[in-house]
Amino acid sequence: MSNKDKPYEPEELERQIQQFWNENDIFSVTEDPDKEKFFCLSMFPYPSGSIHMGHVRNYTIGDTISRFQRMLGKNVMQPMGWDAFGLPAENAAIKNQVSPSDWTKQNIDSMKLQFQRMGFAYDWKREFATCDPNYYKWEQWFFLQLLEKGLVYQEEAEVNWDPVDKTVLANEQVIDGKGWRSGVEVEKRLLKQWFLKITDYAEELLEGTEKLEGWPSQVKTMQKNWIGKSEGMEFTYKIKGTDETIGVYTTRPDTIMGASFLAVSTSHHIAIEVSKKNDEIKRFIEEQNKIKVAEADLVKQEKLGINTGLFALHPFTGEELPIWIGNFVLSEYGSGALMAVPAHDQRDYEFAKKYNLEIKQVIEGSNQDNIDNGAILEKNRLINSNEFNGLYFDEAFEAIEKKAKELGCGFRKTNYRLRDWGVSRQRYWGVPIPILKNSNDDIFAANELPVQLPTDVKLSGVSSPLGTLNEFLEVTQDGQNLKRETDTFDTFFQSSWYYARFASYNSDNSMLDERAKYWLPVDQYVGGIEHAVLHLLYSRFIYRCLRDLDLVEGEEPFDNLLCQGMVLKDGSKMSKSKGNTVEPDDLIKKYGADTVRLFLMFAAPPDQSLEWSDQGVQGSFRFLNRIWNLTQEHIASGIPKELEFDNENKETLSLRIKTHQTINKVKDEYQRRHSFNTAIAAVMELSNKIPKSFINNKASTVERSTAHEAIKNIIIMLAPITPHLSQHLWWELGEDTPIIDHIWPEADVALLVEETVEIAIQINGKLRATVDLDPKANQETFEEAALNDINIQKFLKGKEIKKIIFVPGRLLNIVI
Repeated sequence: MSNKDKPYEPEELERQIQQFWNENDIFSVTEDPDKEKFFCLSMFPYPSGSIHMGHVRNYTIGDTISRFQRMLGKNVMQPMGWDAFGLPAENAAIKNQVSPSDWTKQNIDSMKLQFQRMGFAYDWKREFATCDPNYYKWEQWFFLQLLEKGLVYQEEAEVNWDPVDKTVLANEQVIDGKGWRSGVEVEKRLLKQWFLKITDYAEELLEGTEKLEGWPSQVKTMQKNWIGKSEGMEFTYKIKGTDETIGVYTTRPDTIMGASFLAVSTSHHIAIEVSKKNDEIKRFIEEQNKIKVAEADLVKQEKLGINTGLFALHPFTGEELPIWIGNFVLSEYGSGALMAVPAHDQRDYEFAKKYNLEIKQVIEGSNQDNIDNGAILEKNRLINSNEFNGLYFDEAFEAIEKKAKELGCGFRKTNYRLRDWGVSRQRYWGVPIPILKNSNDDIFAANELPVQLPTDVKLSGVSSPLGTLNEFLEVTQDGQNLKRETDTFDTFFQSSWYYARFASYNSDNSMLDERAKYWLPVDQYVGGIEHAVLHLLYSRFIYRCLRDLDLVEGEEPFDNLLCQGMVLKDGSKMSKSKGNTVEPDDLIKKYGADTVRLFLMFAAPPDQSLEWSDQGVQGSFRFLNRIWNLTQEHIASGIPKELEFDNENKETLSLRIKTHQTINKVKDEYQRRHSFNTAIAAVMELSNKIPKSFINNKASTVERSTAHEAIKNIIIMLAPITPHLSQHLWWELGEDTPIIDHIWPEADVALLVEETVEIAIQINGKLRATVDLDPKANQETFEEAALNDINIQKFLKGKEIKKIIFVPGRLLNIVI
């Protein structure tokens, strides 16, 4: 069979290339101080057992960036690991009657094979799963360091308790007040929980968002809002007839004279106390506690409340204000109590209207404002506010602060929406918290690490078995009989530092070693926008804690962040429940991994949603076949021994200009903009520009050289996206190195000029023709070309030319 008749058979070709990569450790990397490093990381997956198209897109983006950066001559690390702990493994273990450990290991093996079939350039020697004791040993050690530094504490916190499953549920697992699995009504309980003091870093985290130049502005805004810094005042209200007080925080101290009631959350100590003596209040609290509403939904939720019968005294006037319990007051934020000003807060306004509470306007509205239609929200001049009348917000703030200080009832305060991070989970499949307790509940750090999670267990689907495993639970340390903590860490704890461990993957003596300071921060991080707040914010916090232990340098873990869009089919996100998934394995078998990679990179910019298209996949396959056939025909025609570009003609010069313009454009699209779709389009354009007459053994040496230059660069430019095909064709062109180690070509500046420039020829401002000339041509040359144009001559016949206006590079207007 001649070269040009060889078919493109991706399945066997890709298998051979992957074997070459594995046998030669092509993607294994070590530190090299003489090279610029590049750490590229895609968010590691939960090992569910099979990869879906969202995975494939995410990891193809990261792999394309990694391969390109290596071709720029950088020392590139691209590792992969597994976010292995969590509730889904427990559920699967119960369903399939296997241990979570066995189930997880099987899934990792399966997904790793799929990743390898996709041709991802991972340094597999660095691989770890978060359920490996060698990994979580250092998380436990780190936790104890934070405990020593005063950044860890334990206190009671309100949780959702499932009385059947005997476990704490996340808000997302409570559906209409019932446990998502048991179907029974959840209870609000106070349980002791472990917390990390992320609030100690609130200001630094907030300031740091401004320096994240390589992050999407949307993510930075979400983090700022989550941290939620605000300037306001804390006021103290006395409770009538008692020695008790209530503290409330407000960002609108200018409205204090409009306060007409106070509202507390259902878990506020005042609400709990009055419920002990009032059955109606007790029932109200119980009903509200069954409904766990996310903060984002509170605005839409019906505002409900009940009067406690208690009164608070206004700190300035002594006026009696009723104290209500409201379902719209969040116990998690502030003191769990708020100063209600119905005239100037829409939520308070709706509540006051419902329960016929007083609405006092104390801020002047504009002409369009009417207090009968809703709250007046804007800041303006104070009215009905005694000595503060006529003041605007800033001066009112100062005057009210001064008076509050004099009366000892208030002070200026900076508040943060951010709350400390609760890291306790009452689950089995997680990292054991390395704490021991005696019978008095005194706390001791575990001396021996890791505290290993027992893996040979049977799960019943009820509570964690750790509390019943005596061999785990009971321990002797320093001569004392102690019991282990049975809570495990939130899985976000593992994912908040994993990126750093890749640098020191085999360090037995320390959490991180000097290699971490070489590789970190991550130069490019790739993952979904759904992680914009929790994972990314926790990672930024933990990185600063690592810095303060001198384990890393700098302030931020991720220099650049790319949030990829979703993969849609028929307009909605792919999901098994909708029956609209596409199996990657089936596509790889039919078209090859390179076709799948090419389609995913070509169908949409990486940060936008991608609509799946079977026709698009087929189109990508046809394009790769075209490149294959073009290269085979070129080889069959004889590869030039030496490239020769003397005696160029117009056609060869045109192709060379197009080749070097494409090299320049594709590099910019890959490096600066990550616009892989437009880079691919440019390569397609170049492939169409190669004349068939150049792919012929009768073509001149210059024509063959020009075609070879174009084809070779097409293969190089596709290499980050279609690495198997590119490597194979690279060899067939006579190269013997891995294409990934070929330095990215630089465009010849002399060939980046436009061959010709098209100028519009107008007569009295109306387009009548166009001419193509050398862009360096002067006005006289353009005028001569225009006046010699047949169409222009027709319009000029018998007319007098008054003047000619020339705009270089754009138009020539003949005025008659």
